[in-house]
Amino acid sequence: MNTAALKIEENIKEPVAVNGDQRQVRLKNSTIMLVDDEPVMLEIVQALLEDVGYKHFVPVQDSTTAIDVLQKENPDMLLLDLDMPAVDGFEVLERVRKIDGYEHFPVIILTASEDPDNKLKALELGATDFLSKPVDPSELALRVRNTLTAKAYQDQLAFYDSLTGLPNRKLFLDYLGKSVSQAKRENKSLVLLVIGLDRFQQVNESLGVYLGDQILQIVADRLNSIVRNSDVVGRVDASTVVEDTARIGGDEFSIVVHGVNSVTDATVITDRVLSEIKQPISLDGEDVYLTASIGISVFPEDGIEVGTLLKRAGSAKDFAKKRGRDRYQYYSNEMEAHSRALMKMATDLRTALENDQFELHYQPKVDIRRKRVMGMECLIRWKHPDFGFISPEKFIPVAEEAGLIVAIGDWVMREACHRTSEWHAMGYESLKVSVNVSANQFLEPDFKSKVVACLESSGMNPNKLVLEITESMLMGDVDQLASLLHDIKKLGVSFSLDDFGTGYSSLSYLKKFPIDELKIDRSFLMDVPGNEDDNSIAIAIIAMAHSLGQKVVAEGVEKIEQVKFLNHYKCDVIQGYFFSKPLSKDNFQTYLGSKK
Repeated sequence: MNTAALKIEENIKEPVAVNGDQRQVRLKNSTIMLVDDEPVMLEIVQALLEDVGYKHFVPVQDSTTAIDVLQKENPDMLLLDLDMPAVDGFEVLERVRKIDGYEHFPVIILTASEDPDNKLKALELGATDFLSKPVDPSELALRVRNTLTAKAYQDQLAFYDSLTGLPNRKLFLDYLGKSVSQAKRENKSLVLLVIGLDRFQQVNESLGVYLGDQILQIVADRLNSIVRNSDVVGRVDASTVVEDTARIGGDEFSIVVHGVNSVTDATVITDRVLSEIKQPISLDGEDVYLTASIGISVFPEDGIEVGTLLKRAGSAKDFAKKRGRDRYQYYSNEMEAHSRALMKMATDLRTALENDQFELHYQPKVDIRRKRVMGMECLIRWKHPDFGFISPEKFIPVAEEAGLIVAIGDWVMREACHRTSEWHAMGYESLKVSVNVSANQFLEPDFKSKVVACLESSGMNPNKLVLEITESMLMGDVDQLASLLHDIKKLGVSFSLDDFGTGYSSLSYLKKFPIDELKIDRSFLMDVPGNEDDNSIAIAIIAMAHSLGQKVVAEGVEKIEQVKFLNHYKCDVIQGYFFSKPLSKDNFQTYLGSKK
């Protein structure tokens, strides 16, 4: 473990945005180690430094113990005499430079020797500076101050995150190692929180890197206020100690909590973190809302090594995100088994395309006024050789995480176009096929080329293809995204905005992007017509879309009362179990024949 880094936490708690007076106070709180075989010299040097405000000293007269004391006390600098019996200053300096993390530790040589060869030898061994005996008080104060200032700056660069001022991953790992060792010695528990901001990449892409960085700084300040707030600690067990947070990744932070006697103790802090992060962040006159997912591992139950605790807290955080975000998750063996199952699924997905295990099912979309099938939405199904059909709700998130979603999405589009073209040739020329497009697929540089290739290879009329996108996909560079949609629109392809009203709803999307169709999310229709609020939302969406020249699709329709309500308010298309569940290609073809 890099013990030299551990002392930094005490002397440079906040390495950014401090004034000169604050900086001097912190420097004066540094610990200075003195190694000299003459007790009088130790007393003189310490007295001179005390006169200028330094308070913490580690005097060592026996040079044979110098290395052990250095590693135990972790001082901020060393004043070292050269001419000492048993072990001289050269040997001490050479040993210091061989300790991991002490390669650049500041060592000022104190010597009465005028021999240039001695100074040259000390420099070759890594001496930082020299002071001649007898020591001049002003020169001593100046050299010590300058050396500590340089060390503080180097430590800030090496061990602190430049954006937030928090300890970085390197210092965090050192500190966590020290905390684990202390917990082992004292036979106490320790809790590690890994905090990941939810969907931060989307926020960053929408607002830009500059505002994204400001958000990270605000989150860091909030976490600091939580862990330093005595009220939080006071509400848990009196022996619980909450340590400072660290930034360990792009949008990931960590907190270490000592002396936890129950799950409740850690949960109090975790709930506070979730609550604080959810508070709105005001930037440029607009409020930004964030949530976080938190993974928790506990020493010694979940591991006794730093790497194990960090890995398991990270796994728990990922599990919390998969469960819906804005929550915390303690590590468990069951969760580990679930993670292994997901890894197995990801492995199986890699061969599913090659082995022709995917197939498309088609759910009819019915023109409500003409009472006829005007198209269908294609929905992927995975026919696993061992487990049978696996729902896309289970394997699509795994495919996204494994980087397979683009290849799967490309296959869906090709298959949908070819199958629809065959149905057109059979006499169902009016059918439009709706294909869901993932965010990763949509943002591929060659996405338009892939659409063109699918249309050309299948021979399908472009105006029979509807690409379903979500609101979250439209966050980012509006001009660039609008240009892409308009380019594809020129091919004759239509766009449908799926799950309207459940994401980052903005009327500006409907003005800036060439959207042909809005899909009312099923969550707004479940209680229609019995719920007045849902009724109002559905009616408003229909009226707004029609005023903009867009069609409206109601999905998830299951009851005749819903059909009558939607028909009365002139919804254009209905999709749902009231007419049919998603059907295999053969069953859908039979369904089409029955509706002639």
